[in-house]
Amino acid sequence: MSEDTEATEEPTVQPDSDEKTNADNQEAMKSRFKLIEGEEVLLTKQPSGVGFLNMYVLGLLVLAAHLIFHFRESLIGDDSGGLLKAIVWLMGLGGTAIPFGFVLVMGTITWFNRMLNSSTSGKWVTVWLLVATVLPVLIQIDGLIALIRDLFSDSDVDRFLGIDYNFLIAGIILTVAFWGLVFYYQRSFDYAITSNAVIFKHAFLLSRAHRRILFDRISEVQVERTPMGTMTGYATLTILTDSGVGIVEESVGGSIGISPSVSSNENDGNVEKAGKSIIRSFFALLFYQRTVRTVRPDPKHCFFKIRGWEDTKTLLNEMHKKHSQSTKLDNLAEILTKEEGQD
Repeated sequence: MSEDTEATEEPTVQPDSDEKTNADNQEAMKSRFKLIEGEEVLLTKQPSGVGFLNMYVLGLLVLAAHLIFHFRESLIGDDSGGLLKAIVWLMGLGGTAIPFGFVLVMGTITWFNRMLNSSTSGKWVTVWLLVATVLPVLIQIDGLIALIRDLFSDSDVDRFLGIDYNFLIAGIILTVAFWGLVFYYQRSFDYAITSNAVIFKHAFLLSRAHRRILFDRISEVQVERTPMGTMTGYATLTILTDSGVGIVEESVGGSIGISPSVSSNENDGNVEKAGKSIIRSFFALLFYQRTVRTVRPDPKHCFFKIRGWEDTKTLLNEMHKKHSQSTKLDNLAEILTKEEGQD
């Protein structure tokens, strides 16, 4: 009786899929962050969507202005408050054909948003607010032309085009478009910690920015947590360098325009001189300004409102320690000590 012999086949050697995936990821990261040869990405971050909540609220505010103007006649009742009546009256200035009241309210919102100098005060946000402000007038420009014409001549033709601006539909379209831009703006920031440096990348509409900060250039890492960030788990990490990256200069004070000049005459009596001195001191205090150097988080140059900020800060500290001059000197001293011991 013959014994059955089983043929043994040698296992086929297949490439490690995990290694291939890692290699593909590193190649994608190299193109994404413009890495140098041999540089490896250790961590990537993007801002949290909750950090841009104030922008979404701004969109709601503009939508509310459109809704108030659209439904202004039905908002006022016998039990309406004085504030609501004043707002509706202000919004109704000029009527629908020439909405001067709407332009005035939207212009005020645009001005205050610009003056607040917050994350919603960027140029593209201001441009969007200006578009939302003047769009009714541009679409109904024939109403303004008819008004100017009536000042100089009599005509039976009321308006040329007769196009009415629908504030309800326009408000919804403008707000949804703005929210889409905010989401795109949020995703336009890309942060990375590599084996050699910290990289901040920004690509929004036609603007591009790319910054590399070497670890030995870092002098301090500041953590800022707002009440909303504490509740939702995000924070802003600002990297300061010896060259001043992360620090800006701003004027602090109540100055608006130029202070008036109050000069004394030779014929003034003691009372008049004292009065003018008090006036000069008052205006000097009113128009006083001072320039201070402060840290203002810029999404282009910091880890702006990121989640997992504890791990990010720990990695930054470890890489800074590894690349610091003191660590290099300690390593050099240790090598020299070993060589002397061998001799």
